[in-house]
Amino acid sequence: MVPGSSKPRVDAAGEQDKEFPAVVASVSTNEGTIGGVPDMRGTVEPFDNGYHFPPKFKWQESTRFGLVAFWKFFITPKGFLIVIYSLNVVAWGAMIFFLLLNAAPAMCNPTCDDIDSPRRKWIEYDSQILTALFCVPAFGLAPWRFRDWWHLLRYRCLGDKLALRKLAAFHKGWFRLRGSQELAVDIGPDNIPPNIEKERLPFPEDKMAPPPLTGFRAPATAYWKMDLEVWMMVLNTFGQCALCGIMWGMNRYDRPSWTTGFLVAFASIVAMVGGWVEFSEGKKVKAVEGVPLKQRDMDRLAQDKELGIPHYNNIKDKAPKEKKRKEKRTKA
Repeated sequence: MVPGSSKPRVDAAGEQDKEFPAVVASVSTNEGTIGGVPDMRGTVEPFDNGYHFPPKFKWQESTRFGLVAFWKFFITPKGFLIVIYSLNVVAWGAMIFFLLLNAAPAMCNPTCDDIDSPRRKWIEYDSQILTALFCVPAFGLAPWRFRDWWHLLRYRCLGDKLALRKLAAFHKGWFRLRGSQELAVDIGPDNIPPNIEKERLPFPEDKMAPPPLTGFRAPATAYWKMDLEVWMMVLNTFGQCALCGIMWGMNRYDRPSWTTGFLVAFASIVAMVGGWVEFSEGKKVKAVEGVPLKQRDMDRLAQDKELGIPHYNNIKDKAPKEKKRKEKRTKA
């Protein structure tokens, strides 16, 4: 079993898994121990503080765990609404996709491209519904997106470092300030020395990320990635505003056909780019700082250790590519 504190830790969604409580690994209080990228990606031994990344389960077990987690999420009011919303996006999106492919010849009366044919009418109905559905995240998240945009402009235009620190607090799951990787590994929201440089910490300071489970801090994030994420999300909202203006301000007889396709593609692409920045950078942070273990993870690690089954101590539980090549050469 991986040593650690018995204090439960809240996950990114703010909800604690009651059945399998997470475990926070102990961290060193040695003042000489600072962050950095661990050089243990190809080993199976735990880190110096006893932490080991969660093991990889078989796909049958992972599927079962995923279904259980999905059901717990689905029976909550928020989860139920998100699932219903997602199903509507998928259903109406699939419908317009097949209509554009002329998958329903019976609707081509008198012709498929006739403006008054059932096919063209249903494409219009479908487009209007999808426009309304896409407004939910674009406008619902607009206050937070424009908040981030305001702080980013203050930092870029006025050099306001406090604004950047606020952004770091809002996005602590994936963004790290310069110099933060040199902080002692025991520094966290509840343990901040008074003499530390404020530029290395988010603001407010109690919103900083918890101490790294591995005992190593992730490298600082390139600041241009914050620019990219914030601008992409703001442009998604602007693109949706333009799409609404075209769809609801003009009828289907006068509306240029290219405008709808262009604006839908634009709003979708910028949102995907912004989402990819958050996802990829968040994964990099977790790969260095670790992820909380659940009881099933610790049980599997202990069981496999007794059976002599190794697990690589990295987020993928796989041998690094260079190590795989060496093993293949050795076998050959």
